[in-house]
Amino acid sequence: MPLTAQDVAEITRLLEQSDFVELRLEHEGFKLTLKRASAGASAGGGQGGASAAAATTAAPWPAAQASAQREPRSEGRGSVSDPSLQEVTAPLLGIFYRAPRPGAAAYVEVGSEVQEDTVIGIIEVMKLMNSVRADVRGTVVEILVADGATVEYGQVLLRVSREAHRG
Repeated sequence: MPLTAQDVAEITRLLEQSDFVELRLEHEGFKLTLKRASAGASAGGGQGGASAAAATTAAPWPAAQASAQREPRSEGRGSVSDPSLQEVTAPLLGIFYRAPRPGAAAYVEVGSEVQEDTVIGIIEVMKLMNSVRADVRGTVVEILVADGATVEYGQVLLRVSREAHRG
């Protein structure tokens, strides 16, 4: 049985809670290597700005290398002051893409109407592309992550106003 994106996210979460600095896993031809960011510098691999743990992958799009830094956020994770806003968070660690391929239109923009099953982007983990769904109805009011940015599990990707969408 192959590993799912949720399996990789759970493995990453367990590594973050452990004292291990590196994990290598091979399962049915699937190879996964996770390293803590602080271990990367001492091992010479260096994942740069990643915090707790980072999956070592080769990015399929050249833009991913250049734009892997996050845009600044005005508020911290989970600190929405307006109760009508719902945050859509990253379901796993990886590289976030706002469009299905380079040069294509983004899945959503500020002002886009979304439903629970609307795809708002994709997260690449170990060369696997995982769709990210809104899981809420409303109107996108803020996009907090740049295309090609590395995201952490639970990081806020965008905010949706539930009041702007009535239906």
